Amino acid sequence: MPAMGYVTSLFARKMVAAAGDGVDGRALLSGAGLDPDGRWDPKVMVAATTYYDMLEQIAAQIDVTDLPVRCGASMDCDDYGALGLAWKAALNLRGSISRVERYARLWTGVVSYELRPDPRGTFFILHRPGERRLGMRLSNEATLVSAVSLSRQVSPVPVAPLEVLFRHAPPRSVAAHEAWFGCPVRFGAEMDALLFSAQALGQPNILGDEGISRYLVSHLDAELSEVGEQAPFALRAKDAIAQALNAGKPRMAEVARGLGLSARSFHRRLSENGLNFQTLTEETRRELAIGLLRDESLSLAEIAFLTGFSEQSSFTRAFKRWVGHTPASYRKGHGGP
Repeated sequence: MPAMGYVTSLFARKMVAAAGDGVDGRALLSGAGLDPDGRWDPKVMVAATTYYDMLEQIAAQIDVTDLPVRCGASMDCDDYGALGLAWKAALNLRGSISRVERYARLWTGVVSYELRPDPRGTFFILHRPGERRLGMRLSNEATLVSAVSLSRQVSPVPVAPLEVLFRHAPPRSVAAHEAWFGCPVRFGAEMDALLFSAQALGQPNILGDEGISRYLVSHLDAELSEVGEQAPFALRAKDAIAQALNAGKPRMAEVARGLGLSARSFHRRLSENGLNFQTLTEETRRELAIGLLRDESLSLAEIAFLTGFSEQSSFTRAFKRWVGHTPASYRKGHGGP
């Protein structure tokens, strides 16, 4: 089973909020494994596939043409904790987006960023590997909108990129995108990126402070070190669970042995990383099932077996609880690239 990427639950909550009354927000958040009444904690993560699934469920209920614009525009520096403070405290906009390039792993495991010089200025490039499904495309649009939103919050003068690029095909209308960015927006491009002028990136930030910035960067370095230690354990645990599923629903002791740990040590490591074995097992089964359903060569009975169910009917009930659709209807609506 391939390693699974994660994104902060903040993005999921913001998207649901931006979707408004046209969707059942509580059901969407619950389906993504989030407490609808829970605290908006950016350190709580959801699997990227779960997030994309949620966006595609929203798209099945409302017109999502301008949803990424509304969601990205709602992002606030303060939503990001220490990273948001570091964005504000950087001396100029170049310093702010350099923070994102360096510390993106604090809120996502599926995206990286690159600053690339260009004769016209500097590209701020979003790298996100994987199938360019609808959920990913909506997420990419919201991400670049949010980058401009955060830039406008720290700059004393209006900020607009010179150009915005998206790799995917355009939505049915690009009016909302062009109105928000205030510049040409090109779809079907060679990358997902914002092009900033040297003048825009060199503009001093309103709250830029070198001393505070140094302190926050030190704090972020410490956080990044913790993420580097924690994420691989969660992924290894999920991989071990996935490997054990074809023998039925795995037991903690069996998974611990697969990781070379005693059950007691495994339980302690889970607790140290804020993880719960039952929840982790459910997430793994759900994500694995969704991935396998995209393989048309596998029957539903085979997928049930591979995800640890002794009967296809049990798998069907569980899958419907997870995503609100039967495996067959989900495959019909989401199968293929």
